[in-house]
Amino acid sequence: MTAYSLLDLVPVVEGGTVSQALANAADLAQHAEALGFSRYWTAEHHGMTGIASAATSVVIGHVAAATSTIRVGAGGIMLPNHSPLIIAEQFGTLDALFPGRIDLGLGRAPGSDQKVARAMRRTLETDSNAFPQDVLELQSYFADDGKTGISATPGAGAKVDLWILGSSTFGAQLAAALGLPYAFASHFAPDALDAAIAIYRRDFRPSAALAKPHVMAGFNIFAADSDEEAELLASSQQQAFVALRTGNPGKMKPPLAGYRQSLGAQGAAILDHVLQCSAVGSPATVARGIAAFIERTGVDEIMVASSIYDHDARKRSLEITAEVMSELKVAA
Repeated sequence: MTAYSLLDLVPVVEGGTVSQALANAADLAQHAEALGFSRYWTAEHHGMTGIASAATSVVIGHVAAATSTIRVGAGGIMLPNHSPLIIAEQFGTLDALFPGRIDLGLGRAPGSDQKVARAMRRTLETDSNAFPQDVLELQSYFADDGKTGISATPGAGAKVDLWILGSSTFGAQLAAALGLPYAFASHFAPDALDAAIAIYRRDFRPSAALAKPHVMAGFNIFAADSDEEAELLASSQQQAFVALRTGNPGKMKPPLAGYRQSLGAQGAAILDHVLQCSAVGSPATVARGIAAFIERTGVDEIMVASSIYDHDARKRSLEITAEVMSELKVAA
């Protein structure tokens, strides 16, 4: 049966603060844990006033301390921003504090623009081999196999689950070659989803980490007790996508009735494309959307993206999602 997990970018809403966003993250993770979600992930973004997860490993520690059983991790750490040794030390520390619960998803995008990248004192690497080599170096630190000549402390021997993330076929090829689980960012970049999954499954090589392919895909879910309410809740994320695509990102805005229609045909088409891997509506509507996505992709796990302005409404959306997944499991 398809597992379900939660991606939380720790949104900072208009009228809210970073402190409140971080408190909401811990509360949301506790709620997801009680509802049976497999894992809670947050992601590295920089220079964005509406996202409070820039210090990703710190946020993971905050959330892991507030929960007890759910896996907690990064979806992901943007490895070009860091030396592999630093990430080995950070996640080795997390594994020592919360053994058996830490995931580390690795991406090759910078999670920022060129200006922010320079502020982090990193030169964006254009060599296509740099990311795979960094992943191998990171694996070596965790394995403590002596290949680097350095023993990461903490880090050596840590049992951190590594994932490869991607929104193209590149990550699928790398995950398959290394025998690692693969997560596709279809919640905002759906174009290569089917091709990437096919390549990953076709070329997968079993490894000490994973005996058979394991695919996760991002899927937006905005669930409420009625279709109309869910459509209204989804408008905050729609506004966020438009703001990002037009170079004007900011804090998450309140829901706006009729927002999608106000964009006109071209704007609505952009949203329909970027958010095509989504289910918005009542429990019945969401159930149909999730079932269709699973039938299309055959994914082992859905990573639920559900950025909603109102915290209580977001928790209710997760409740409906968990209920739907349980019903689908029974039906299967």
